[in-house]
This record gives sequence, C-alpha cells and structure tokens, in this order.
Amino acid sequence: MIAINIYDISRKAGVSIATVSRVINESSNVSEETRKKVLAAIEESGYTPNAFARGLGLNTMKTVGILCANSSDTYLAQAIYYIEQDLRQHGYDSLLCCTGYNIDAKKNYLNLLISKKVDAVILVGSNYVEPNEKNNDYIIEAAKKIPVMLINGVINAPNVYSTVCDDFAGVYEITENFIKNGHKNILYLYNSCSYSGMKKMEGFRSALKNNSLPVNEEYIQFIKNQNPSVHEIKDFVSKISARGISFDGIIACDDIIAIGALKYAKEAGMKIPDDVFITGYNNFSVAECCDPELTSVDNKLEAICHHCVSTLMGVFAGKSMPKKTVFSAEIVERGTTLFNI
Repeated sequence: MIAINIYDISRKAGVSIATVSRVINESSNVSEETRKKVLAAIEESGYTPNAFARGLGLNTMKTVGILCANSSDTYLAQAIYYIEQDLRQHGYDSLLCCTGYNIDAKKNYLNLLISKKVDAVILVGSNYVEPNEKNNDYIIEAAKKIPVMLINGVINAPNVYSTVCDDFAGVYEITENFIKNGHKNILYLYNSCSYSGMKKMEGFRSALKNNSLPVNEEYIQFIKNQNPSVHEIKDFVSKISARGISFDGIIACDDIIAIGALKYAKEAGMKIPDDVFITGYNNFSVAECCDPELTSVDNKLEAICHHCVSTLMGVFAGKSMPKKTVFSAEIVERGTTLFNI
C-alpha cells in the first residue's frame, strides 16, 4: 500500500501544501470552496494528517521539546510526567531527549530539537545552568529562535523563562528547626553541584551561621554517584560514622538519600527521632514508604511544572509573561523529626 502524504493531497486538490495545512488546522483564512476541495481530496485518499502537516502554513508544529538529564531520576521523571500531561491538555505533543550531564551532549540534543522545528524547549532540572556562564551560551542562542523554559534553574536572557522553588529558604528553614529543637551536630548529605544543589547548600550554611554555629566541612558530605541506591547511602553514612564524626541530625538534598541515612541510623541502634532527626527533600511518595515515615521538604514540583506550561502558553499567545517565578517550599513533618518549636 502506497502511503499518502500532504504533498499528494496538495497535488490532488490543486492547492499549495500550506493551504492543505490551513484546512487541516481549521484556519479561517481559506475560502469555503477551497476547503471543500481539500477535504474531498483527504477523504478520497484516506489521508491521516501528521504533526508536520499540521505545522505547515501555521508556523507551528504543535510540538514542544523536553530535555532532561536522566529520566530514571525520580524528580526528573515526575516533572516530565506533569509537563507532558499539561502540554497534551493544551493540544501540544512532546519530544523527549535524555541528554546525560555532559555539556556537549546537551548542546547536541538541543540543536536536534530545534532542527525538528519544535515550537519551544523545556529544560528540566537545574543541571542545565552551568556555573561557568559561558557554557550557557548555547541556551541563550537557542532562545533567539524559540522560547526556552527552565525548570528549577535561572538564566537571565531574552526569551528564557524560569520557574523555580526557593531551595535556599527550604533548607534554611528545616536546618533552623533542627537547631531550635536542640539538634546542632547536623550532617548534610548532597550529590549535586547544580544550581538547585548550590542553593540548598547555601541555605544550610547560612542557617548555621545565623544561629551562631560553626560550619564544619566534615559535616558536609558529597556523594559522587548521581543516582545512589539506598544501600550505597547506608554504607556511605556508616563510613562517616566510623571516622568518629558523631551527629544528632541528618539533612539530605533528596528523599532517597535521606532514606539511606535512615536505614543506617536504625541498623546502628539509634532512636528516631529521639537520638537523631532526619529529613529529605522533594516530598515524593517514597517518604511515606519507610518506617518511621520521612519528614521532607515539599518543593512544589507539580505547581512549578504547571506554571511553566501556563507561562509557555502565554508566550505563544503573545502575552507579556514573567521571566522568573519563585515558589516557596513547605516542610511536611512526619516521624523522623519532632519539632516542638
């Protein structure tokens, strides 16, 4: 069976492919006579329009590119789900590329999506904001062609729109709660030096300083693995303890890391929350799957993703939209802490 495409419909109806696309997209800029002619050609040929055909003549493919580093990451996978669902409700398809963390791969995938004529690109995750500002130039260049949306990262450039959680304030508040409740030897565990990761770190350090506590670098521990398992985290904390570093609190930049620390604490015979407070970050469902259930900082991911897509739709509509929107984090207390103040 020979496949029918938009060019065949164009020849059969005696009109341009742009006119065919306008008819497919129900544009009013087509005469009734021409519309009937094109629809008749489509019906006779049994033609099914694709995204490319819909985009021709309207300067839109009704498709948005999504870039993430690793779709197996819980945070990124959840964000992709929310974004894709919202885009679909607005009549847009999605093209997903998983870039990894290498800068050259990020550039290549972004250029690939632009070559596919997507209407915009959403960069999911703060790892797309490089500490070396020069390495962000490829994003700024892309934004000269199409809107670029950033989830949990900020780049100040034309046609770049950022939606973020105030991760600094989120970690600052949870750290201060630990301190006010008598837990001052706090171990901080992190595995990312991204924009968001550094904001969290700054929040932790600032809370210690503003409460007249020293910032002891031994208590700030970096986990090299981007996606560590619970058992890897348990072993990591065990090695820290074996070096003679004692702690009565653990703050982790991620829920999985916090659960690994919780696993160590239980096996070490610590009473939770009496001996040690433990908290994670993101407030994903796994926080309710451990015993005791995990206190976590809710970074409002669903609201962030929804706002990102809403902002993009406003940009498409030609409206003046905010370049940066910040959501406040919220502490969700469960069984791994006991805040009395």
